Amino acid sequence: MKIVLKKYILQLAHTFTISRESRDEQDTLIVGLSLNGKTGYGEATSNDYYKITIEGMMAEIETVRNQIEAYDFDTPKNFYEFLESLHLHKFTLCALDLAANDLYGKLRGKPLYELWGTAVDKYPMTNYTIGIDTIEKMVAKLQEKPWPLYKIKLGTSDDVAIVRELRKHTDSVFRIDANTAWTAEETIKNATLLKELGVEFLEQPLKADDWEGMALVKEKSVLPVIADESCIVEEDVERCGPYFHGINIKLTKCGGLTPGRRMIKKGKELGLQLMVGCMTESTVGISAIAQLLPQLDYVDMDGAMLLKSDIATGVTILEGGRVVFPELPGSGIELL
Repeated sequence: MKIVLKKYILQLAHTFTISRESRDEQDTLIVGLSLNGKTGYGEATSNDYYKITIEGMMAEIETVRNQIEAYDFDTPKNFYEFLESLHLHKFTLCALDLAANDLYGKLRGKPLYELWGTAVDKYPMTNYTIGIDTIEKMVAKLQEKPWPLYKIKLGTSDDVAIVRELRKHTDSVFRIDANTAWTAEETIKNATLLKELGVEFLEQPLKADDWEGMALVKEKSVLPVIADESCIVEEDVERCGPYFHGINIKLTKCGGLTPGRRMIKKGKELGLQLMVGCMTESTVGISAIAQLLPQLDYVDMDGAMLLKSDIATGVTILEGGRVVFPELPGSGIELL
């Protein structure tokens, strides 16, 4: 097996702002794993919040390149167990695991969702994300991209007023993501007002470790609450169960499709609503997420839609939310 690593700087169509940062571009690592004339592709983005750089991930892979290239690849599950023995960071694991899954599907000649025994005749629609900005610019983004379902990033001093103004310009469903910016009392109060404005659920309103606050929110919020920053890896699913109505699984943060599928299984056992989210990946990462669609209640896979230009072909999201799966097997990815 051969490894190819490449860093890309993805230019965003608009400045993207959440409660703790703003950015105009997103660095990302693309990993290619080649075997028997087939190449699988995986992706992991950099992240200041988690102190992850592309250079760090590349250096980490280089230290174990010979061991990986000498591995006798058979299944993604066995390969993942091998990778874990190398003690790699979860973001690095994700890029390698996504590539291994794509490669496995291409070697088998079938899309991953089919190998997993699922069909894509029914699936949840992705939301389209509107980052924090001036009201005028947030409205302009709505009008530029008419969409049935929006995720609105909040974490300002006038959050409810923002949603109230946006509601004047669209009848679409809203989801709210405060990215840990609220207190429990704010969340409970805001939930009542936001429900009247057509909000479907709240994502991670409190700090990731504010379990006491989340207990109060779950008891008193009139809107469901979905964990994100509180649910990073597999062990977090069970911990989140008593405090949230659902979980948002990020493949980059948990280590890829292999642990992500186990998190989905555990979430179902606990009766949680299941969502998979993105980290502003290109179509490489989004195509991997799409393989999970039949297993999900919600999905946030608009990363490639937020870019000025893409670096790959694969799963395509059409206007109105319909997803087109490519004929190419695995995750269906080809680099441009």
